[in-house]
Amino acid sequence: MIDKRTLEFILTGQRKEIESRSDEKLCSRMEESLVDLNSTQAQVVIGLRRCGKSTLCYQALHNKDVKFAYVDFDDERLAKLQSDQLNDVLEVLYKIYGDFNYLFLDEIQNIDGWHLFVNRLLRNKMHVVVSGSNAKLLSGELATHLTGRNKEIDLFPFSFKEFCEMRSVDTTTRTTKAEAFRRTAFDDYMRQGGFPELLSIGDDKKYVKNLVANILKRDIEQRYKISYKAEFENLANHLLNNSPTVVVSSNLAKTFHFKSDHTVKNYVDYLKQAFLLIGVRKYSQKSKIRLSQEKIYAADVAMMNNRDNAFAGENLGHRLETIVLNHLYRKSRLDDLDVYYLNENSGECDFVVCHGNTVVQAIQVSYDISSLKTKNRELNGLILAAKHTGCNDLLLLTDHESAIVNHSNHSIKIQPVYEWCLELGL
Repeated sequence: MIDKRTLEFILTGQRKEIESRSDEKLCSRMEESLVDLNSTQAQVVIGLRRCGKSTLCYQALHNKDVKFAYVDFDDERLAKLQSDQLNDVLEVLYKIYGDFNYLFLDEIQNIDGWHLFVNRLLRNKMHVVVSGSNAKLLSGELATHLTGRNKEIDLFPFSFKEFCEMRSVDTTTRTTKAEAFRRTAFDDYMRQGGFPELLSIGDDKKYVKNLVANILKRDIEQRYKISYKAEFENLANHLLNNSPTVVVSSNLAKTFHFKSDHTVKNYVDYLKQAFLLIGVRKYSQKSKIRLSQEKIYAADVAMMNNRDNAFAGENLGHRLETIVLNHLYRKSRLDDLDVYYLNENSGECDFVVCHGNTVVQAIQVSYDISSLKTKNRELNGLILAAKHTGCNDLLLLTDHESAIVNHSNHSIKIQPVYEWCLELGL
C-alpha cells in the first residue's frame, strides 16, 4: 500500500516533469490528428517502448489547450500500487490539479484491474487518454475490458520525415544543396533508426541493448511467465540478427531445443505483440498459405545490429528493405491496406500491397542495382508480381538510382528510398 501523502509527492513531481515538456522541441507526429479528445471513447496509444507514445499523448492534450491530469505508472515508486488504490490516485490528482475533464494515464497496463477504473471514469464522462507498450493487453483484450469504448492509435519510431524534422533538414526544397542534405540525413537514419532518444544520445549500442532487454524481460517474460528465459532470449536475438527472414517453426524448434513448433509460434507471437517484430504474410488467394511462412522484420533498423553478438554488420540491403517495410506497415495501418510478400518457384517480390482483394502496388527493394544481373533479377520479380496479381503499378526502390524503364512490356519506376519515404506524407 502507498499512502496518500506519498502519492501526492510522487504525482506532484510527475506534474512538474510533464509540464516541463512545453519547453522542449517536439516532433509533429501525424498520428496526433487521430487522437479525438471530444470522443467518449478512451483514446489508446500503443506501440514499441521508447517510440514516443507519452510525448504524442502530451502533444495532443497540450496543443488542444485542455486541462488534464497525468499519471505515469511506469514510475518505480508506483510499482506496489494496487487497483483498489486507483481511486486514491484520482483523489490526489484532484488535489494537485484542481478540476479537470481529461486524464492521461501512461503505461497503465502495469496495474492489474486497470480497465475497471477506466470504465468507471468513462461512465462519469471523463475523457481518458491511455498509453501502453503491450499490444495484447491494449488490443486483443481491450475490446473485452472496455466493452468497445476505445479507439486504438498505433505509434511507431520516427519516420524519415520526422527524423528530418528533428534534425532541421529541409524535406521540400528542390536544390542540389537540399538534396545532398536529405541524402546525408537518410544515411544517418538507415544506420541509426528512428528512436527519438537516439537523436540526442551518443551510445546507440547501450541504449538499444537495454531497450531490447527491457522488452524481453518486462513486456514478455514477466507477463507471459516464460519458463525457458535464456532459450526465449536466444530465439529473439536470433530473429533480430537474421531479419528479414521467413519463420520456419520446425527448424527453430530444433535449433533452440523447444519441445514443439507451437512453442516457437507462441514466442514469435509474443515478440510481435510487444512490437519488437513485424510480420508479413505470404501472398496467396488461399487463406491457409497466407497463415503460413510468415516473414518477420525488426521494428526498427537500430535493433538489427546494436546488440551484443549480433554479427549483423552493415547489411545495407536488409536495412533498406526493413525501412521500406516499416513505412509501408505504418501507411497500411492508416489507409486500410495489407502488405504481403510474394514467393514462387520462379522468383519473388519483396512487397505486394493490397486494398481488400485488389493488389494496388508491387515493390522491390535493392540497395545497389549497378550490376545488370541484379537489376534484371529485381525487375523480373516485379514482372512476376504483375503476372500473378494483375497489378501494373510496379516500383523498384534503391539507395540512389532514379528512372522509368520498360521491361517485358511493363513500365517500372525506379526511385531512391529516401525520396519515396517523403512522398508517403508520413
